[in-house]
Amino acid sequence: MKKRIMFLLLLLIPIKITAISASSSIAMDLQTGRILHENNINEKRLIASTTKIMTAIVTIENSDINKTVQVSDEVLKAYGSAIYIEVGEELKIKDLLYGLMLRSGNDAALVLAKNVASDIDDFTRLMNITAEKIGMKNTYFYNAHGLEENNGEGNTSTAYDMALLTKYAMLNDTFKEIFGTKKYVVKTNYKTYSWTNKNKLLHSYQYTTGGKTGFTQKARRTLVTTASKDNLNLVVVTLNDPNDFFDHKSIYETCFAKYEAELVLEKDNFHIEDDTRYEKDRLYIKNDVYLPVTKEEKENIKIEYELFENNKYQNDDEVGSAKIYIDHKLIHEEKIFVSKNEEGKKLSWWKKILRWFKSW
Repeated sequence: MKKRIMFLLLLLIPIKITAISASSSIAMDLQTGRILHENNINEKRLIASTTKIMTAIVTIENSDINKTVQVSDEVLKAYGSAIYIEVGEELKIKDLLYGLMLRSGNDAALVLAKNVASDIDDFTRLMNITAEKIGMKNTYFYNAHGLEENNGEGNTSTAYDMALLTKYAMLNDTFKEIFGTKKYVVKTNYKTYSWTNKNKLLHSYQYTTGGKTGFTQKARRTLVTTASKDNLNLVVVTLNDPNDFFDHKSIYETCFAKYEAELVLEKDNFHIEDDTRYEKDRLYIKNDVYLPVTKEEKENIKIEYELFENNKYQNDDEVGSAKIYIDHKLIHEEKIFVSKNEEGKKLSWWKKILRWFKSW
């Protein structure tokens, strides 16, 4: 019995992948947040241009991406990697986002920051507010591009926080599309650009769905990528990794071999058998939930439903959660909502009358 308990506990420990060059690395399931591989995941490090994941999602959430803007003098302060836009050039914010993510344009980052917020400082304030909202507890942003400033300060985060950020950003369809684009062509009032994504895995590893590269002399190579296979959707982050593209592929291959996606909750077939609190209406979840598990763990999945005390609920209110456990360890909580059913209410009154007659 003791041997079996020890065996099950070992299965819950995220896998250690050997021969990874990164100072910090993580593999996380994009839906449930389950960690499948970890190495120094809470160690604070410079993140270089992977910063631009936050720059992009803050821009998308706080602007009209189809708005055309004119490049102004702020672009003259840009240095390092660039898309080489010029003062007076006109582009849509959406076009700048592609230049930001595919070619890591520091000039694009400055123009976006200036047009989304009143100034660069206000934009970085939005970045830090968003980081706090997501739960990035060990992250701080000084700028929108990721370079270290003259005083030596640079954006710092952890592998864990950057995985959380990517998990959050990938819920946005616009970000997801840009993140996974291999090539983008745009024509401005000055010239035509053709940008190819710097993430080599998008061009060489078939399961890759997106990514952002980064490098400075102090941070060294940083990389965030996503990949999907058979409903298993993962993000991998490496910080200070001289062999990052190889390591990401290695981590994905190991995780895809060890874990499979188990469908544990179906949005089109969701019900709670013993529910009496909301029996007049329909309880629902917004997504199918796939849980990454080993073959041995399948037998130890347990789901518990927790419904709130709420007598004044409105249509589409959140009314509880489905808690998914493996061997008594909470892995994921999926929100439960209610759809008020007027027809169901009328029917329930008839049921009450029928029950009353039956009781006679």
